[in-house]
Amino acid sequence: MSTDNDHAELIDVRPEGPKPDTVADAAATPDKHQPYEALGLKADEYAAIREILGRRPTSGELAMYSVMWSEHCSYKSSKNYLRQFGQKVTPAMKKDLMVGMGENAGVVDVGGGWAVTFKVESHNHPSYIEPFQGAATGVGGIVRDIISMGARPVAVMDQLRFGAIDAPDTARVVDGVVGGISFYANCLGLPNIGGETYFDAVYQGNPLVNALAVGVLRHEDLHLANARGVRNKVVLFGARTGGDGIGGASILASDTFSSGGPTKRPAVQVGDPFAEKVLIECCLELFRGELVEGIQDLGAAGISCATSELASNGDGGMFIELDAVLLRDPSLTAEEILMSESQERMMAVVRPDKLDDFLAVTAKWDVETSVLGEVTDTGRLVINWRGEEIVNVEPRTVAVDGPVYDRPVAYPSWIDALQADSASRLARPTGNAVLREQFLQLLGSANLADKSWVTNQYDTYVLGNTALSFPDDGGMIRVDEESGLGFAIATDANGRYCQLDPKQGARLALAEAYRNVAVTGAVPAAVTDCLNFGSPEDPEVMWQFSQAVEGLSDGCLELEIPVTGGNVSFYNQTGTKPIHPTPVVGVLGVIQDVAKRVPSGWQDEGDNIYLLGTTALELDGSAWAGVVHDHLGGRPPAVDLDAEKQLAGLLAAGADQSLLAAAHDLSDGGLAQALAESVLRFGVGARVWLGELLERDGVDVATALFSESTGRVVVSVPREDDVRFRGLCEGRGYPVLRIGVTDGASDSLEIQDVFTVPLEELRRTHRATLPDHFGATIPQ
Repeated sequence: MSTDNDHAELIDVRPEGPKPDTVADAAATPDKHQPYEALGLKADEYAAIREILGRRPTSGELAMYSVMWSEHCSYKSSKNYLRQFGQKVTPAMKKDLMVGMGENAGVVDVGGGWAVTFKVESHNHPSYIEPFQGAATGVGGIVRDIISMGARPVAVMDQLRFGAIDAPDTARVVDGVVGGISFYANCLGLPNIGGETYFDAVYQGNPLVNALAVGVLRHEDLHLANARGVRNKVVLFGARTGGDGIGGASILASDTFSSGGPTKRPAVQVGDPFAEKVLIECCLELFRGELVEGIQDLGAAGISCATSELASNGDGGMFIELDAVLLRDPSLTAEEILMSESQERMMAVVRPDKLDDFLAVTAKWDVETSVLGEVTDTGRLVINWRGEEIVNVEPRTVAVDGPVYDRPVAYPSWIDALQADSASRLARPTGNAVLREQFLQLLGSANLADKSWVTNQYDTYVLGNTALSFPDDGGMIRVDEESGLGFAIATDANGRYCQLDPKQGARLALAEAYRNVAVTGAVPAAVTDCLNFGSPEDPEVMWQFSQAVEGLSDGCLELEIPVTGGNVSFYNQTGTKPIHPTPVVGVLGVIQDVAKRVPSGWQDEGDNIYLLGTTALELDGSAWAGVVHDHLGGRPPAVDLDAEKQLAGLLAAGADQSLLAAAHDLSDGGLAQALAESVLRFGVGARVWLGELLERDGVDVATALFSESTGRVVVSVPREDDVRFRGLCEGRGYPVLRIGVTDGASDSLEIQDVFTVPLEELRRTHRATLPDHFGATIPQ
């Protein structure tokens, strides 16, 4: 902890530096040239700032506006579209929603006085420039969002998309990103319970690193980000402020990469997970002692964001002495201090009569702390530096009322030809040998191969509450040890589908995440999203974005599941080539007793295998089309969200009645991939027959195996529960077909009259791909 005397000593050793650009100077020198373009502002935005202030901005004000009006912080190109998530709601969607969009993370009532908070965000550009620190600080930032809601973080997940697996630069990015995630989360002692890892050349110059965190809290522990109570103290605590991450939001996350590759290394933050671990425990003790009136983490835009947002959400005024900020680098200018995105920092609003108790807690945890100022009733955010006023703004103009753009939108010139190029024209195999060959080709392909090379680097069971994790369809955490109450969570996106049809692709991502939660036995309850797109200045990209948001918001309305918050990441492109639209959708579900969870693989011999749902010729955008034929074209599969809702209800009932031994959704790779993964999960073989399926659905063998029709799940049911299970399906009117039986003695997956593959060959094919490219898998 630092005292006022500590601050004086710190100030004494700071170099004098140039005279600060004060508010008085700004008024006296209206024609002074300012480098607003270098800070990411457009000429009209700079003109708007001058109009708001009635003068030119000071250098400090310019720094604040530049980061807070950036695409990353202001959502200026997406805000008009995102409003749909708040408009398309029903009373049922609001029933369990405690905190929705606009706060650091959404909060959902899960029963028994417990709540769960969760959110997913992007850290894409930093993770290309400096993969290890970019990914590590992405984890740290999303975890602090969870802390700021008053919750204890209990789990993380990550959604990763890299370039082609055999491209020269991919290993650099993969090694760094996975290493950064594992280092930070493992040091925090948080289990990583799921996510995605995809490879595609379209992400070669712009990988996607999305990070999700989940926290648990009692209802009464909920905290929000606001600065209320005149004369309440504004306190900065955690790590010291350094030169890392300066301008990360405005300069790095709100622009595209040049074709020359990554060059913006100074804007990447540096993380210290051990400092964050202490900060977590410190915050939780502060919450228990009711010592905090409002709290905000310092992430993108640092002090600029925390002060302006807290003031905007509170009584409207704040006074800050910037000299009181504890620095790692005493040479930092006032503008750099305002823009720094140094990690592991929090800002709290504390009543004066509780300040000593607050400082005692931070001292106990050896967390450095400084009182920066206080809440005022002036309606202005005023910041002083070395005794002079360098910022005097209305905080809402910085944090809330920034520019909002209706970007030009244009229907893509290329999309009709792409959609006309259906995979139905591709040759489908009929011979058994070719079917077997293509099945194994898919099983060992980069996106369907085993991801243990990644996941074995993560601690999945630390804290002792993990009920499901990799490679199950969804992760699951126990919330209450006494009752068994828990939650499940899954994330999904398919950029190939979204390239073909972004509206349908977003609905498909929602449906798959929803289904992946349902197969665990949980009831889907809420959504978070991370919308990754190219440049908003490209009208065709904005069309893709508008379609995806419309599809996702309509889908959530149909499923009656609220969007609690999320993130938009634009400028994901290199030069003029954008990534495929990649809206990552996370679905949270609630399960009353984690003891009734359902794993994704077969464990017992002699269980009947059932296929829920029907199969159609839907190979456009499929893994089969991409892997076997290097083809992308046509239209993605149809999705019936009413049927998905019906299926989820059936699965929840089956789990609650303990009728399901295993359940695995069908998605990438179709039935063939689901069968292989179910066999490999616990090493229990199976005999499968397709005759009735081919006859009922009117499809050929290749379509039965590789189609990616939605609304389908493969389940295993103990023989003693067979009659009850079939009755459940018939009572709910959902299509069901017995297609096989588990067979532990066979040590193989047998598709009768088609092919048989021994488990060892399945295992070898599935596990070899990532180690062949990145080195040996770490054993667990």
